[in-house]
Amino acid sequence: MHDFLNEGHMECHLISDRDDQLWCSILVLNHKDQLQQKIVCPGIVTCLTASPNGLYLVAGIADAIYLWEVSSGNLLAILSRHYQDLTCLRFSDDSSHFISGGKDNLALVWSLASVVQLDPSHTPEPRHVLSRHSLPITDIHCGLMGPQARVATASLDQTVKLWELSSGEMLLSVLFDVGIMSVTLDPCEYYLFCGGSDGGIFQVSLCSQSLSRDKTFQSDNEGNQVFKGHRNLVTCLSVSMDGTLLLSGSHDETIRLWDIQSKQSVRSINHKGPVTNALIIPAPANMFLPDSRPGIPLPRFSRHLNPSEQGEGVETGGVCLRLAPHTQAQKETYLEKADKLYSIMSAVTDKSVFGDGENTKVRVSELEEEVRTLKKVNKDLYDFSTQLLTKPS
Repeated sequence: MHDFLNEGHMECHLISDRDDQLWCSILVLNHKDQLQQKIVCPGIVTCLTASPNGLYLVAGIADAIYLWEVSSGNLLAILSRHYQDLTCLRFSDDSSHFISGGKDNLALVWSLASVVQLDPSHTPEPRHVLSRHSLPITDIHCGLMGPQARVATASLDQTVKLWELSSGEMLLSVLFDVGIMSVTLDPCEYYLFCGGSDGGIFQVSLCSQSLSRDKTFQSDNEGNQVFKGHRNLVTCLSVSMDGTLLLSGSHDETIRLWDIQSKQSVRSINHKGPVTNALIIPAPANMFLPDSRPGIPLPRFSRHLNPSEQGEGVETGGVCLRLAPHTQAQKETYLEKADKLYSIMSAVTDKSVFGDGENTKVRVSELEEEVRTLKKVNKDLYDFSTQLLTKPS
C-alpha cells in the first residue's frame, strides 16, 4: 500500500512490508540531508490525514480511528465506532471536525473538541451518523466554511450524496450507472466531480433549476458532463484553487490534468503502478529555501493511550501544546469554547435547536432587530467620521 500526504513542509509516505507491519516515514521537503522518521503503528493503516492547522494526525487502523497530537506524539484517542475497516478520513477546513468512512457503509462526523477533551470514563460518540449508503464508502470530500460546510460521500452503491455538516441532513443524492471511487467539489461548490470505476469522471451541476433531492446522472447542457480518458477506476480527484483545472489519478497508472471548461486532458503523467492519491496544494513559502527546516522536531509517536504505563517512556524533544486537559480544567478551556462556538454557528441551520413555529419566528425577529441596531450604529459612526474628515481646517 502506498499513500502520500502533503501538509506544510512535510511529506508522509506509508509503506506496508511483507509482515504487514506499517511504517510511517515523515520527510522534510527539499532538505539536503533528508531526515525520515519511521513510526511503527499498531496495525495496517488504511487511511491517514492531518488537520489543516497541523496540530493533529488521524489514522484509520482496521475499524478504529487513532488520533495523535503531532507536537508531542501523544496518542489522544482511539475511536471504535465503525463495524468494519475504515476507507477514508477527511478534516473540515477549520480543523474543528473530521469525517470517517468505512466498509460498513457509514460516514461518521466527529467533533475534534469533544474527542480531545472527552472524559476517559465516557465512550466517544460521533456528532452525526450518515447512514444512507448501502455499500462501502470509497471517498469523502469536505467543502469550505467550517461547521457550515457541505460534505460529499461516494460509495460503491453507485451514488454520491451531499450532506450538511451542521445538521447531518442529506441535501442531494445522485445515482450513476457505475460504482463511484472518488469525489470532490470545486472551490465555489458549483459542481461535483465524481470518479467512476469505469474510468469516467462525471461533472454534476449543483446550480441546475431542475435539481431535486434524488436524481439520476445524465449528460446534458446544464453542466452535467463526462471527462473521458482513463482506462481504469479513478481513485482520486482534486480541483485547482481557481476552479479551472482538475487533477485525476487512476489505476491505469496515469495522472491526468484536465481543463474543466473544455473537458480536454492537457497533461498526462505515467507511473509504474496504480495511482492511489493525488492532491493540488499551494507550495509552502519556504519550500525552495536551501536552509528551510521545521521549527519544532517531531517526537516519536506513541502506540498507547498511556505510554508511561505501557513502558514506552516519555519522549524528549517534542513540545506539548495541550490546551488544558479535562483533568485540570477549572475554567472553560479553549477547545470547549470552540465546541460551544460550533453549536452556536450550527444553530442557524439545525432545526432541533430552535424548533419550528412560534419559537423560530420569535428568535428570527430578535436577530433581525439586532441587525437593524448594528446597522444604525455603523451608519452613525460613518456619518461622524465623514464630518471629521470633511470639516474645514
